[in-house]
Amino acid sequence: MAQVPGEVDNMEGPPAPNNNNPAARWESPDRGWEREQPAASTAAASLFECSRIKALAGHSKECEGTWSYDEREAVQKKTFTKWVNSHLARVGCHIGDLYADLRDGFVLTRLLEVLSGEQLPRPTRGRMRIHSLENVDKALQFLKEQRVHLENVGSHDIVDGNHRLTLGLVWTIILRFQIQVIRIETEDNRETRSAKDALLLWCQMKTAGYPEVNIQNFTTSWRDGLAFNALIHRHRPDLVDFSKLTKSNANYNLQRAFRTAEQHLGLARLLDPEDVNMEAPDEKSIITYVVSFYHYFSKMKALAVEGKRIGKVLDQVLEVGKIIERYEELAAELLAWIHRTVGLISNQKFANSLSGVQQQLQAFTAYCTLEKPVKFQEKGNLEVLLFSIQSKLRASNRRLYVPREGCGIWDIDKAWGQLEKAEHEREAALRAELIRQEKLELLAQRFDHKVAMRESWLNENQRLVSQDNFGYELPAVEAAMKKHEAIEADIAAYEERVQGVAELAQALAIEGYYDARRVAAQRDSVLRQWALLTGLVGARRTRLEQNLALQKVFQEMVYMVDWMEEMQAQLLSRECGQHLVEAEDLLQKHGLLEGDISAQSERVEALNAAALRFSQLQGYQPCDPQVICNRVNHVHGCLAELQERASGRRAELEASRSLWALLQELEEAESWARDKERLLEAAGGGGGAAGAAGGAHDLYSTARLLAQHKILQGEVGGRRALLQQALRRGEELAAAGGAVGPGAETVHLAGLAERAASARRRWQRLEEAVARRERRLQEARALHQFGADLDGLLDWLRDAYRLAAAGDFGHDEASSRRLARQHRALTGEVEAHRGPVGGLRRQLATLGGASGAGPLVVALQVRVVEAEQLFSEVTEVAALRRQWLRDALAVYRMFGEVHACELWIGEKEQWLLAMRVPDSLDDVEVVQHRFESLDQEMNSLMDRVLDVNHTVQELVEGGHPSSEEVRSCQDHLNSRWNRIVELAEQRKEEVNAVLLVENHLLEVAEVRAQVRDKRRAVESAPRAGGALQWRLSGLEAALQALEPRQAALQEEAALLAVRFPAQAARLHQGAEELGAEWGALASAAQACGEAVAAAGRLQRFLHDLDAFLDWLVRAQETAGGGEGPLPCSLEEADALLARHAALKEEVDQREEDFARIVAASEALLAGDGTELGPGLALDEWLPHLELGWHKLLGLWEARREALVQAHIYQLFLRDLRQARAVLRNQEMALSGLDLPGTVESVEEALKRHRDFLTTMELNQQKMQVAVQAAESLLRQGNAYGEQAQEAVTRLLEKSQENQLRTQQWMQKLHDQLGLQHFLRDCHEVPRRRALISPFPAGDS
Repeated sequence: MAQVPGEVDNMEGPPAPNNNNPAARWESPDRGWEREQPAASTAAASLFECSRIKALAGHSKECEGTWSYDEREAVQKKTFTKWVNSHLARVGCHIGDLYADLRDGFVLTRLLEVLSGEQLPRPTRGRMRIHSLENVDKALQFLKEQRVHLENVGSHDIVDGNHRLTLGLVWTIILRFQIQVIRIETEDNRETRSAKDALLLWCQMKTAGYPEVNIQNFTTSWRDGLAFNALIHRHRPDLVDFSKLTKSNANYNLQRAFRTAEQHLGLARLLDPEDVNMEAPDEKSIITYVVSFYHYFSKMKALAVEGKRIGKVLDQVLEVGKIIERYEELAAELLAWIHRTVGLISNQKFANSLSGVQQQLQAFTAYCTLEKPVKFQEKGNLEVLLFSIQSKLRASNRRLYVPREGCGIWDIDKAWGQLEKAEHEREAALRAELIRQEKLELLAQRFDHKVAMRESWLNENQRLVSQDNFGYELPAVEAAMKKHEAIEADIAAYEERVQGVAELAQALAIEGYYDARRVAAQRDSVLRQWALLTGLVGARRTRLEQNLALQKVFQEMVYMVDWMEEMQAQLLSRECGQHLVEAEDLLQKHGLLEGDISAQSERVEALNAAALRFSQLQGYQPCDPQVICNRVNHVHGCLAELQERASGRRAELEASRSLWALLQELEEAESWARDKERLLEAAGGGGGAAGAAGGAHDLYSTARLLAQHKILQGEVGGRRALLQQALRRGEELAAAGGAVGPGAETVHLAGLAERAASARRRWQRLEEAVARRERRLQEARALHQFGADLDGLLDWLRDAYRLAAAGDFGHDEASSRRLARQHRALTGEVEAHRGPVGGLRRQLATLGGASGAGPLVVALQVRVVEAEQLFSEVTEVAALRRQWLRDALAVYRMFGEVHACELWIGEKEQWLLAMRVPDSLDDVEVVQHRFESLDQEMNSLMDRVLDVNHTVQELVEGGHPSSEEVRSCQDHLNSRWNRIVELAEQRKEEVNAVLLVENHLLEVAEVRAQVRDKRRAVESAPRAGGALQWRLSGLEAALQALEPRQAALQEEAALLAVRFPAQAARLHQGAEELGAEWGALASAAQACGEAVAAAGRLQRFLHDLDAFLDWLVRAQETAGGGEGPLPCSLEEADALLARHAALKEEVDQREEDFARIVAASEALLAGDGTELGPGLALDEWLPHLELGWHKLLGLWEARREALVQAHIYQLFLRDLRQARAVLRNQEMALSGLDLPGTVESVEEALKRHRDFLTTMELNQQKMQVAVQAAESLLRQGNAYGEQAQEAVTRLLEKSQENQLRTQQWMQKLHDQLGLQHFLRDCHEVPRRRALISPFPAGDS
């Protein structure tokens, strides 16, 4: 854990003499360190950490001479403030002043929690200095637990806002949590450097190769800003264009780097350009900022490396997946073909003909002999492919491939078995279908024979039933019907034969006969002819039935005409009756006659309708429609005449009956009114309302008379309506005139008018008498009702007075409360009657004024006065009794409350005195819960005691007669309450003591159980490296968490043993058992650590072995030619040889690793085998490993020999290509040559050709080089020797051809030269002769 520099100097030695000077402590990093001597082994880790921290902080003193401390402090404060805010932003915190905001300890605690990822003790709430000191102490204690020694920094320094020590504390935190974790190993000697040197080396490695960037320190090397931009450009070249940056523009470089890091990398801007671009920048600020770059890019690199590893694993998985996918694809195709073939073969739809089934049988035979054997071969190949896949997986010691469901060999075999089963079923079905088609052919022949016979018979019978000769009388038609029935019986007997044809056709159709359409057509033809025959028979029968029915209708019409003529003779009588009874008798007889006419009229209508239906038939008509209509009209006319005469006779009889009935009704109404009027006059008599009522002596009799009068009114109302109807009918008859009905006896209406007037007068007198009696009865009922109500009121007042004057005030609280409640109800009722009593006089005056001052009214007035006097007496007595009941209830309530309180106190006092403090924790908790309930009950009882005291005070102050008794009861209750409170507190203290001891023992048992579980978990943990390492990490964390708790329990046990000597033995026993378990856990942890170390060694060995095997496989592939074919050019051959030589160097370097792995394997095999585990068989792997190593060496040698031969062959090919190029040039030079036409040109061509010959002789040496190289390849046994020899042979042939052409051309040139000389000489001869001869040329 990191420290401030001053603290590093004095961590083991005596304190510096100027400890009180913070500046001296901060600015003297080397003071005291030289005097420090190595301490004991327990301080080795701290000394190592101090040395690293000192190395980090040692150079901070270089710039003090040129830069004032205040400026450096300001830059550090700003940088550290931004750094703190960048980490506090994760938890939503922010500081403004580093010195002030760290003083209370809250921010410091949150910062340490964010950096360490651990939970610190919760800060103390409060703003006092003591609270701040406590919070800062918690943070500093956490740093000490993290092995950060802060001997010269106290909580008061931070709380007081000491600038230098606050900056030193923040710098210490930065060193511990940001810089100390940096480790970089160099490639030359793998030296592990300190954190600062490692960070500097990392910066140098990342900026190597960048112009004008030379990082030698963390001060001046960063001033120009190029180093920051180089770091960003190295990892993210897309963000910075480094080529455009110049060393002279430092502020721009810094500003651009800081802005890019903040916007694109998410790094907080801890510095500003002016903080870096100065003569001596602050080293700590720059280190703090550069560390953020390191952590960001390291995380980015780790993510990239992890991505490459994942990609490699995915490539391997994909490669294996492709092979498996190929297998599954072939298996799926074969299974699809099998399922498809099974589906086709299982299809039982065959050709519906004998020839078609025979063709399908031939196709099935072709499938079994041609298509199926090919697929059977594919099935065998698929089994071979699966065996190959499993062999490869088994060779690489990987889990064998299990084909997915539905693609295994067993699935294919199962499907193949289903295919063979389907084939067998298909063949059997085809054979059965062939037999069925042969049977259908025989059945079709039988069908054709029967169809021909049935069609002949049907044609003959159709001609027979087509003739109509029924006759025109009823007997002739009946004879024709009997003959037709005989024909129908004959045809019905033949129906079974026709159905036989249909059944044959149906059988053919059901069996699916191929020519079922023709069969169905012939069957339909027979059935149509049969249906036509049956239709003709039915139609002939219908026509016969129509003729028979029409003749019967005509016969019924004759009968009806005769009956109607007889009825008309009876309707000619004119007799109407001489009184009501005779008129009603005649009307009744006429009604019977009309009923007969109505019944016969329906029959006539039915006959007419039936006859008319025959005239409206479409097609065949049994009779002329005009004849039918004439007969129907005749019958209808006779019926209409009969109905008209019947209606006229009824009108005459009804008019006579109405007149006689009206006279009788008027007479009855007048007689009834006369009787009721005499009854009303007999019921009236006496004086006043009661006397006028006639018998209304009391309320009951009055109500009975009113009910009887209501019945009379109802009867009068009903009779009134009947009378009004009768009078209206009389007026209508009077208005009609003198006689009723034509031809009847004359009836005079004068007596009818007199009778109507007399009835009206009698009825009017009756209605006046009814109204007068109703009014008198209503008045009598009102007086009697008032008297009854007054009697009830007097009775209630007498009862109320008796209750109000009672001397019973109760013997306890309940009875007093009940009496008071009853008295309140009585008082309410009395008040409710105050209004009605006051209105008695007004009500009586109203009733008496209407009926006069009779004796009943006077008696009612006397009783009203009596009621008023009695009501006032009841009111006074009720008020006095209310006060008496209130006093009695207060006393009884107080006594009851005191009694209840004393009962509860006595019960709880008895329980507390008899209670024994239990020893077990469960019983103690039960008792404690009971005490909690007791506290609640005592609080409630205390309120009740206070209420009793208040009630007693009020009674005493009010001068209650029982004041002394009440005061004595109060004092007794208060004394008992004080005793129960003291006793409860005493018992509660005893229970709390026992509970404290038992809780301690329970916690000790819990911690002991946790320690035991941890020990057992460690002992039972699997010895696999990862699981054991995880378990050990968890055990260390558990030990750190349990150790303070175990120590605290030991201290607490000692304190409790002193406080409770009786429990000392149990306490000491629990502490000893806990110590024993703790020691066992420590031993188990040590053993677990040793196992983890062994597992780590084994894991490293397996990792090295895995890496070596991986390299060995790749190297074998490379050495065996896995990189591609042999080279095709000399450059490629050189590259492959160089690469192969590099592989040899790599193999030589790996030889040491191979020896180390073999030695480690032998050491593991020589051990007890516990480190290997059950699944690691090194004795089987070692021979394979050695074999693979020797195989690699052999493959390398073979590959090297092949590459060397290929390289030599490529050299030969190079020389061969050069020789071929020379020959091509020679061919081009020899082709297209033309012979010159002059001596000079021929001589020039000869000169050039000689030069060409000289060049050919020189190039002939290149030919010899190629020939010698080919001979050398053939002599050395090179794989390409024969190819080289063939190429050289062709090359020599081409060279000889060119030489021959060269010689031929030379000969041509020489010949041409002789020719040109000859021609020139020929041309020179005439010219010479002309010069010699004096004659002209023409003369010769």
